[in-house]
Parts: sequence; C-alpha cells; structure tokens
Amino acid sequence: MNPQIHSPEVLAALIVHEDEDLLVTNKPPGWNTHSPSPWAGEGLYEWLKNREPRWESLAIIHRLDKETSGILLFTKTSLANQSLTEQFTCRSTRKQYLFVTDRPVLFEEKSVETDIHRIGDKYATRPLRLGSNDAHTRFRKVGPHPAGTLLEAIPLTGRTHQIRVQAAHIGIPILGDTLYGGSPAHRLHLHAGSLHCKHPGSAEELVFSAPPRFAESSADEIRRAIINPRSTDAFCIRHGLADVIPGLYLEKFADQLLCKTASPPSQNELEIIRAIATGTRSQCVWHKLLDRHIRGKPGAQVSPQRLYGVESDGPVQIRENGVQFEIRFNEGYSVGLFLDQRDNRRHVATNYVGPDFLIRESGLAGASALNLFAYTCGFSVCAAIAGAHTTSVDLSKKYLEWGRRNFQHNQLNPDHHDFLFGDAFDWVKRFAKKGRVFDLVIADPPTFSQSKDRGTFKIERELPELVSATSSVVAPGGVLFLSTNAAGIGPEKFDSIVRATLAQIGRPVLQSQYRAQPPDFPITRAEPAHLKTLWLRLGP
Repeated sequence: MNPQIHSPEVLAALIVHEDEDLLVTNKPPGWNTHSPSPWAGEGLYEWLKNREPRWESLAIIHRLDKETSGILLFTKTSLANQSLTEQFTCRSTRKQYLFVTDRPVLFEEKSVETDIHRIGDKYATRPLRLGSNDAHTRFRKVGPHPAGTLLEAIPLTGRTHQIRVQAAHIGIPILGDTLYGGSPAHRLHLHAGSLHCKHPGSAEELVFSAPPRFAESSADEIRRAIINPRSTDAFCIRHGLADVIPGLYLEKFADQLLCKTASPPSQNELEIIRAIATGTRSQCVWHKLLDRHIRGKPGAQVSPQRLYGVESDGPVQIRENGVQFEIRFNEGYSVGLFLDQRDNRRHVATNYVGPDFLIRESGLAGASALNLFAYTCGFSVCAAIAGAHTTSVDLSKKYLEWGRRNFQHNQLNPDHHDFLFGDAFDWVKRFAKKGRVFDLVIADPPTFSQSKDRGTFKIERELPELVSATSSVVAPGGVLFLSTNAAGIGPEKFDSIVRATLAQIGRPVLQSQYRAQPPDFPITRAEPAHLKTLWLRLGP
C-alpha cells in the first residue's frame, strides 16, 4: 500500500484548534507571523497556506512579534474574517500574555498608560497627549519563576511592541529582550498565553490557551511545531548562525545524527553535539567536513566519518511525510536525501503548491513527470505516489539504482517507470527532437558537476541554458520546477534570469510561486537563504 500523505496533517504542537471558520495555532518563538519580504523564508502564515488546501484561504487577524510565542489565530472564511476583525477593532477580545523578568518586581498589580512612538528600529514611551498613540497595559505579578519572576500582561490596546516597551518603562524588561534593556537569554521570555473571543458563527464565548515553554530553545520549538514524528523522522536540528551556533549544522536521520563543520569540530562543538545527540536519542553520530573541492577525491575520503555510537547494519531507513527513503553514510559526500527539499517533495506528492496552484488540475494520476539530475529519485518517488509516470535522469548509475530501491521501499514497482543514465541536457534534446513533453519537469541541478561528454557544468554560468532546455519539454499548461543552492545566485537574480530567459524564448509564465528552504533551515541576515526555488506554470 502506498504512503498516505493526503489526509489532514497532525501537527499537535502547533495546532490548538481548528473548525470550519478558525485555525488557532501555538506559534513558536523565532518564526515570523508572515514573511517580511517576497524573497525571505515563509512565515507561519505562508507555510500553513502553502501546506494544506484546507488552509489556502487563511487570513491574518492579529500578529505576534517574531520572537514571541503563543496563541495566534487565523480565519478561514470571509464571515469569520469580518467577525474577528470587528472584535479586535472594537477591543471585545481579551489577550493575556505571560513573561519573565529577572529584575525586582515591587508591585502586585500595575496599570500603565503611555504614548508609544517609533525611534529607528525600536519603540519608546512618552506621556500621553492629545492625538497620541494611546497604549494601555495591565501588569500583574503571578509568582516566582526559576529565571526570575513570572508576570501577566493584559494589553487593552494593540500597539507594536507594546508589552515589551511598557515593561521596560516600569523597570521590569523582559528576560531575553536585549532590544529594550532585558538581560540576555536563549529566547525572549514572552508568550501569548490565551485569547478570549466569540465564535464568528455561533457567537459562543471561546478561550484558546497554551502554556509557555520558556525552558525550550527557539530552535527546538520550531522543529517541534512543524515536524510530525509519526510521519517524519529526518529534519534539520541546528542550522549554523540562524540557530546561534556559527559554523555548526546538524541533521537527524531516524536514530542517526549528522553534524557538518568546515573544520574538525572543536571541544565546545563536540559538547553541543553530544548534548543534542543525547536529547534526540541518537544511536550514532557522524561528522562531515564541508568541502567545496571534492571532485576527484575517493568516496571514502569525502564520506561522513563516525564520531561515536553504533552503526546500523546496512542502510538507514527514514520517513519523510510518510514516504520511506534509504540513507547511506558511507557512499560519498551526500547521504541520499537533501532535507531542505522536504516541503517541495510534499508539494509533488500532494499535487498542491499553494493557493489556487495545483500542479495538475485533474491530479497527477496518469500525468508524466521528468526528474532531471534525479540523484536518488526522491522527487520521482513522490510523483509516482501521486500517480504519475516518472522518468528519472542522472549521470550516476549507482544513484539511479538507489532510486529504484527507494521506489521499492514505498511499494512502487520501478519497472513501471523509466530510469535513464546520462547527461540531462542530452536527454532533453532527444525528448525535444521527438516532440515529447511532460506535465511536470523537475530540475534541481548540482551547483557544479563534471560530465565526460559535456565537460564542466556550473549553474551560475549555465542557468539560462538550463531554463531554455527544460522549458522546451514542458507541456503547454505544464509546470516547471527549478531549484538551486548556488551561493552566487541570490533569490532576485535567480528569479530575474529565469523569467528573462523564458520571455526571450517566448514561453509565457501563467502562474508562479517562489520558495526558499523550510523553517527547520531558518533564514537570517547572518545565515541567508541557500535554497532558491521557482514553481512555474508555462503557457504554449
């Protein structure tokens, strides 16, 4: 029986409540409510809308700061949107926040009413005056906390950074809020604990709540929110500076932990690795040196090396969105699956890219999918699960055989699909010459590769040729998936080159979606997006 990933996803740590009108979430800290720009990673709002068709009509009613956790409500219908907007505008909703301060709290209850105005990248208070931005918060001491004192804040207005600014104003800055004078901590200790509102349909009084988890790191909370352990046991655990660990990257594959650094891990890094391995119950820990110059080196030299623990007998079997894949730590530089493509593989398997964007309106059953640079055929497996006939092309016979095994791991007969050895450009030329086109063409090329016939391939140089070649075998109305992790091509440049090439060859773009890597690979200024992806529906 094929994997079932079409049923509603169970994300128990993220979804607090859902009905026909409302979706209530427990937002983890360190994740934007919505994306700050078209080229940034998805905020919680975009991630939800692009994940499930039942969430495609979500609307934002209120927001939480990126570093604030807690109850965040979205509406799913126009009726709910109108009702909740009116409730927030009329201030008939009631929000309760909890926070920790490590400063002395010399009151039991306190009401603070000030003006709040912006100064550069932050906000400040000043006395109220006619026409000013009234900000009113009630503070109450709840009791002691291991890190200081726990307090409740009830905002009676909804100004940006209101609780943070006014807590600092009265001398109790929030722990972790260094922007407003708080002591450094592993996270901002501010949590939206509960929300009182009326149901837009029944007018029933509702209370949604979630307890804070201040002891947990933002990194762990994000992974806990988005990963359903029943269906996925392979994901990124730490992503360098984005998770405040410069130069250290950790990925979990079932009960195996892979750490990646540019040089042998330091003593401090080894301690971090050991602590995370213990916390994640990893049976074996592997280390891979990040090396851009692996061409010509033997596989044993560039493969991950075991740091400690017990190796599995044979390949490691992992689950991703219910799909089974085979992982090997001793077969070369890569282990068999690029985890940053997890959400994109899900889009293929579910035929759903985002709101009003199905890969094929009638579903992928009976469709044709071409996977170029197929590697171990992860995208092909997902397309086949959705019912497509797949053609996988790769320069390595070893990886194509690996791909055939991945089909078998998912009760798919590889003999019903095509596995073609050779250069992707050569095969595309053959298909184009024969007039063969595909409903879905997937091109996720390596940044650099070497072919006996073609020579050196560098994506930065050959992106226009790649776009021209791949688009030539996309059926009218079909979808072209293009992806790269080349550091020399930023998101805007990637999009610009692709669109300019398509315009030059006369293939109109009917529909498009840009995506970066999933949330377990966080994007920050210090750790910019490495994965750039375009989904494009092409006209004739």
